[in-house]
Amino acid sequence: MTIQQLLSILSTQKEELGANELSSLVCRYEESQINLDSKMAQVVIGVRRSGKSTICEKVLREKVKDFAYVNFDDERLVDLKAEELDLLLEALYRLYGDFQYLFLDEIQNIDGWPLFVNRLLRQKIHILITGSNSRLLSSELMTHLTGRHHQINLYPFSFSEYCNILEVDTKSFSTKARALRKNALEKYMSEGGFPELLSETDRKGYISGLVDAIIKNDVAKRFRIRHKDVLRRLAIYLSDNYGQEFVAKNVSKEFGISDHTAENYYSYLKQAFLLVGINRFSHKSKERIRNEKVYVVDTALATDREATVASLNMGWRLENIICIELLRRTKPLFRDLFYFKTSTNQVDFVVADAGKPVELIQVCYDISSDKTRNREINGLLAGANSLKCEKLTLVTFDTSETVSVGGHTINIVPAIDWLLSLE
Repeated sequence: MTIQQLLSILSTQKEELGANELSSLVCRYEESQINLDSKMAQVVIGVRRSGKSTICEKVLREKVKDFAYVNFDDERLVDLKAEELDLLLEALYRLYGDFQYLFLDEIQNIDGWPLFVNRLLRQKIHILITGSNSRLLSSELMTHLTGRHHQINLYPFSFSEYCNILEVDTKSFSTKARALRKNALEKYMSEGGFPELLSETDRKGYISGLVDAIIKNDVAKRFRIRHKDVLRRLAIYLSDNYGQEFVAKNVSKEFGISDHTAENYYSYLKQAFLLVGINRFSHKSKERIRNEKVYVVDTALATDREATVASLNMGWRLENIICIELLRRTKPLFRDLFYFKTSTNQVDFVVADAGKPVELIQVCYDISSDKTRNREINGLLAGANSLKCEKLTLVTFDTSETVSVGGHTINIVPAIDWLLSLE
């Protein structure tokens, strides 16, 4: 590729970036995690179309005067070789002048990019990187950028961000405001938080296209999958059965593949951020890695995908939303998220700090029946006694109460209050 070709491509990208209107964008929780003064590369990763490019551009425009930009998710750059990255750097200097900040969008598409980034860091350039698949978490990255990168996980809109973008009043205690917040949560549980879906009329087409892109480009192509149809059917199966344990033996039998292949495919779908997995809490390492609970990265993937047979069970949807919100909150604090299970009881989520449980969270949409209420409370009590944890929370759709039982105190919290508690 010639320098003139690169200048033409980068000039077009610069014009497109300059045309973006960012003044009306909602503030994202993850913005505060991006440190532009750091000597480390700021790496923003997450599922496709979660807003990674937008959040980086927003932070850069608000905090620095000038920055250079390359979008590698561009068919004109698809054949760019590692040895041509120096030519790309020359084109950037000619176009932007002596920049100190560089935004590299979807750079994982270029082989050999970690060495290029490492060289730029040695030159004291502040780097922002986005990416949508496992190549940003590969051993290559860890080898060449050890101690020189800070990872920020970005998910689709949280409920708080969803309310803000739709101008739902999250402060007022009036009857109308409370009712509108409940209405917003019901929609969010079904529609999810992908930013572009808020203005998209063909929701099923959008989600189907997104799933296809993830499976074909972020998984099948990346890991050289031969049986793409099996991979796709397995992805759909797991997306339809979110909130359940992944048992390789059962999955392999269902799809006529080996346990090893089932485990690999599941791992690839997690690395592409289509799915997330929560380990079972145990002090024994062997038990921690068995039978993860599977969740979708956004409930829209279980609602708007073509030919979906996902359950409309609101309890599962609420549990999935709480799971993603917990990941959003715990990862920046270097805390871990688990679930806990015995032969008779289960706790949906265990938040652990340095291996020690600090909060147990149960999720249940409706606890109006005594049977359901007792099941959820007994699960928390069993977890509290086994794990020696005293902070116990039960998230429901609409119940607010404090319960003292068995020497423990359980806070029963409406989902809206819990989801908006970071405000």
